[in-house]
Amino acid sequence: MHLITFVPNVLTAEELGKIRTGLKSARYVEGVTSAGGAAREVKNNQQVASDNPQYEGLADIVRGAFTRNAMLWTALLPASVTRVIFNHYGQAMQYGPHVDSPLMGTMGDLLRVDIAVTLFLSDPSSYAGGELTVRNGGGAEQTFKEAAGSAIAYPANSVHHVTPVTGGARDAAILWVQSLVRDPAKRELLWDLDRAQRDLYGREGRTATFEAVSRSHANLLRMWADV
Repeated sequence: MHLITFVPNVLTAEELGKIRTGLKSARYVEGVTSAGGAAREVKNNQQVASDNPQYEGLADIVRGAFTRNAMLWTALLPASVTRVIFNHYGQAMQYGPHVDSPLMGTMGDLLRVDIAVTLFLSDPSSYAGGELTVRNGGGAEQTFKEAAGSAIAYPANSVHHVTPVTGGARDAAILWVQSLVRDPAKRELLWDLDRAQRDLYGREGRTATFEAVSRSHANLLRMWADV
């Protein structure tokens, strides 16, 4: 089971403007520097160098937006997140089909990679191609080219790729999440229960049905969470 979550308006217009301004003067390196294994053979893009003077400020904006977004936290149940990578795709750049590394970080600070989060930074009308394509558990593919400031979160063990950019340029911020609940099927069930209890409360208040759903959500999270 592959739960893919679309979240609009993760970044405000002001935050998006600050990031775009910072990226204009940033120093880029080849994207293969952050790829592992076979992914290095299919990755053709650029990314902001982590020692760039602008990097920490831009990354802080993305981390802050991620942290305050209730929908992302409820759907992903993050325990830890990686550093932010700012990817740039110019003419003919792409990232072929791949699965993300299962672990990221260094010894003593390793993170299990459960979920990838792509935060779109470019207006979709400003570039051609560059679609994020994710293969679900049944083998079907879903394609995403979303509004700037929105995000797509998807299981990192899914095969995914970015199609060749044929016009303009595509910028995105990427981070990876270790979830409190590693099984995507269990996360999806918790996500459904959370939405159900919110809907029930909004329509009926604290009824017995709401209390039962809320209790089931809490107890399943208690049963499944790795802390």
